[in-house]
Amino acid sequence: MLSWLVVGVGDITRKRVLPAILAESRSRLAGIVTRDPAKAEPYGVKSWSDLASALAESDATAVYIATPVFMHAAQTIEALRAGRHVLCEKPMALNYAEALAMQRASEDTRRTLGIAYYRRMYPKVDRARELMEAGVIGRPVFAEATAHDWFNPLGTSRAWLADPKQSGGGPLRDTGSHRIDLMNYLFGKPINAIGRMSTLVQPLEVEDNATVTIEYEGGVRGVVDVRWHSRVVRDEFRVRGTDGEIDLSPLNGPELVHPGGVERIAAPENLHYPCVEDFVSAIVRGILPRSYGESALAAEWVMEQVTP
Repeated sequence: MLSWLVVGVGDITRKRVLPAILAESRSRLAGIVTRDPAKAEPYGVKSWSDLASALAESDATAVYIATPVFMHAAQTIEALRAGRHVLCEKPMALNYAEALAMQRASEDTRRTLGIAYYRRMYPKVDRARELMEAGVIGRPVFAEATAHDWFNPLGTSRAWLADPKQSGGGPLRDTGSHRIDLMNYLFGKPINAIGRMSTLVQPLEVEDNATVTIEYEGGVRGVVDVRWHSRVVRDEFRVRGTDGEIDLSPLNGPELVHPGGVERIAAPENLHYPCVEDFVSAIVRGILPRSYGESALAAEWVMEQVTP
């Protein structure tokens, strides 16, 4: 049984993280850290206003970090050093150096660090890997992902996303990190990355668009393009090989098109549940979760290469 302390109660926490923990049969909610105690009241558990007190007074064995990105590194390291396992929201940190410090803390304390790149757990992603390994598209050589939407967080509860000191950047770190991580998951070690970003339309301090090109050790080249200034919504993910193509577009939908036909493999209703379930299984079995600190470092490394 894993006893959870959840830090931060925003939209994702209320809609996905807390329901996932409450639904996971080997988990129990031990407490919540929030500046607003009223947010914890519906869950019937003790709350604290600061992490240090919660770590000292709770019996939690795992901590879910769901605060804005600028808090991830310090809170993760504090929890690891207090002997807790940690599952942290993405992106891992503000930059590669912070992320590396988190991973080193995990190694030093011998506690597990997971990162909530939940798209690694999509059943259709598993199926796409299976098809590629079976050679249905020959040798994979090129992959492309786009995440386009019209988004301006100013004046909303997510306004911190527009503050580079709190978020580290705009769509590159918000939606781009997911796609970069998924390419790393599918194609292995990135060995080179270049990119461009700019602020063209939205009146923000962070970029409103970014394009990244990644070269992989095995020869695959990936391109990730993310934008907050498109009134046409796109959520594309394709892998091209020497003999064909696998199309997972829209990435968040059930469709999977490949040379053998069309399949529909829906993701779970709560996208965070498989991530929480996988993390608990990893702790119980003494293995790494599917998305762990060292694996997530690769996405931070890529983003570091293209950030001015």
